[in-house]
Amino acid sequence: MENKGPSAAYDTLLEINNAIISNLTREALFHAIAAALRRVIAFDRTAVFLHDADRDVLSLFILESSLPTTYFHVGLEMRPNDSHVGWVFKEQKALLRRNLERDRHYPPDDWAYADGVRSYIIVPLVVRGRSIGTLAVASTVVDQYSEADAAFLQEAGRQVALAIENMQAYEALTRAEEMLREIAEGTAAVTGHDFFYSLVRHLASALRVRYAFLTECLPDPTRVRTLAFWKGDGFAENFEYDLAPTPCRVVLEGKATAYPSDVQRLFPDDRDLVDLAAQSYFGAPVLDSSGHVAGHLAVLDDKPFSEAGRAAPVLRAFAARAGAELERLAAEERLRAALAEVETLKNRLHAENIYLQEEIRGEHNFVEMVGSSPALLAALRQVEQVAPTDSTVLILGETGTGKELIARAIHSRSGRRERPLVKVNCSAISAGLVESELFGHVKGAFTGALERRTGRFELADGGTLFLDEVGDLPLETQVKLLRVLQEREFEPVGSNRTLRVNVRVIAATNRNLEEAVAAGRFRADLFYRLNVFPLRVPALRDRRGDIPQLVMFFVSRFAKELGKPLEAVSQATMERLVRYDWPGNVRELANIIERATVLASGRLLELDADLLPVGPDRVVRPVSSGSAPVVGQPLATLEEIERRHIREALERSRWVIEGSAGAARVLGLHPNTLRSRMAKLGISRPPHGIS
Repeated sequence: MENKGPSAAYDTLLEINNAIISNLTREALFHAIAAALRRVIAFDRTAVFLHDADRDVLSLFILESSLPTTYFHVGLEMRPNDSHVGWVFKEQKALLRRNLERDRHYPPDDWAYADGVRSYIIVPLVVRGRSIGTLAVASTVVDQYSEADAAFLQEAGRQVALAIENMQAYEALTRAEEMLREIAEGTAAVTGHDFFYSLVRHLASALRVRYAFLTECLPDPTRVRTLAFWKGDGFAENFEYDLAPTPCRVVLEGKATAYPSDVQRLFPDDRDLVDLAAQSYFGAPVLDSSGHVAGHLAVLDDKPFSEAGRAAPVLRAFAARAGAELERLAAEERLRAALAEVETLKNRLHAENIYLQEEIRGEHNFVEMVGSSPALLAALRQVEQVAPTDSTVLILGETGTGKELIARAIHSRSGRRERPLVKVNCSAISAGLVESELFGHVKGAFTGALERRTGRFELADGGTLFLDEVGDLPLETQVKLLRVLQEREFEPVGSNRTLRVNVRVIAATNRNLEEAVAAGRFRADLFYRLNVFPLRVPALRDRRGDIPQLVMFFVSRFAKELGKPLEAVSQATMERLVRYDWPGNVRELANIIERATVLASGRLLELDADLLPVGPDRVVRPVSSGSAPVVGQPLATLEEIERRHIREALERSRWVIEGSAGAARVLGLHPNTLRSRMAKLGISRPPHGIS
């Protein structure tokens, strides 16, 4: 060690000050500071801890050491209340330990001793009265340091704190430049509405937040409409909303606004904040060339947002860019009125396709086709055989057997898997809207057709169209469907323009289409066109051996989702589930297991008697009987079973159809599908029933 006199100390402080001026990167800065300190004070290890205010931890930021270590490494975190580093940070006082062989008070003292450290000094890093961290030196020599050394290091710590503040300011500027560059490069090649989508996606990425969105003002000053909304894993559909309960209201008054934390507490009536689990919000107004507020650009996050200061110029810059793009679009519409509609439709179609693909890809997979019964394996082998082809597939099976899962499995194993799988539930669409849903319509085609609608066939171009409950299609729509299947072309409703598509069709039904053909309810030529490759999904009662596997699959899934400690199913419960006939098939089984899981306490699932009632429409068979009917008891038709099953669910839900306790949820059906089935089966609510 060199001279420790006043001159050397002064020179060292001057050298540290010069390092602050000339070194802005953390590596260069701390190397220079360590070299300067070593001229006055000997050490085998020096370290800097910095405070993370959001999480209230001290993190080991820089470490220079000649000692092997087991415990100390960059990224090590300590709580202020249980460490020597925390005491120095809170008290803003130096801590001197001359001899760790006899003087150890905190667990980290033991860690340091185990590394060979015998003495150390820790001093606070204070800027304008605020502690930002600590600086430490350590030696393997007992009594290496004195009170004078501690006083000198504390003075040096003030210089080091200034150096760190300068470094963080430099890093903040660098980060802001990186943000600007990332967003600018990500949006440079796009214009119009594509720019809005690209902007919010790249803005969220650059600011490292979960949500970002852009709005425009509406004629009603109390409401706005989103132009693009990035939700972390894809785009949301655009929507209008009321400003009153939201943090956006202040921004739309023309003021950039930041709520770094507790935004839900500040705006308790904004339910969207709750749904998004938002903790922080930052928004900037979008202005037109005359300075009027045209909308706003905002970000939300599910954690506190501590970078509002750095993000502010970025958000304002791209809010201005969004304002300019909004004006450019308006001018383009005025100047090119004849082409404006075409361009708008093109942009809208692009946005719909992006949303559709994100939605579809995140939905179901093949995992719930659990089992190893011969009937199920035979169906799965057929899936593997037909999937690589473009053949039309007709999936047959009762409600709840997994027909949609089979359709998705075929698509995912086909050459069209990179294109969308578009689903149409034919029974959930009113007869008057089926053609519009399938083939689209032009603006003004009928009352209420306020804009062009893209049909499902057009959306599925290059991919697969899944027609669920195809047996419910009206006869007039069947004619058009047959033409599309044969000629691969159609006209949107109200249009004389023919569109050509390349779509693979997979259809599904729980009806007997041959009987429907005989009764005149379904076209024979369409049936033969759909029935190229029939694939029957077995009912659950026809593969009872799979029930234990399915039960354990759903128990595991729902226990995880609901936070239950379930590990097993009682033998009596399992036997009862295996004996039950399951008129609602796998969907009913899943619903029963979910309800039983909600009610479960402990590690063993026991099925309460009222969850699986026995009645004329709910058969529980003896273990030995398999799927054979009870002797002397006539079999009900599938339609009768379905009617009784739906009626019981409605009665148990007090005739409430929608909601978490509604019959639709119990049956695993969409509410519109349930209403359609009720109409077809002649089920109506009693005159004094509860709705």
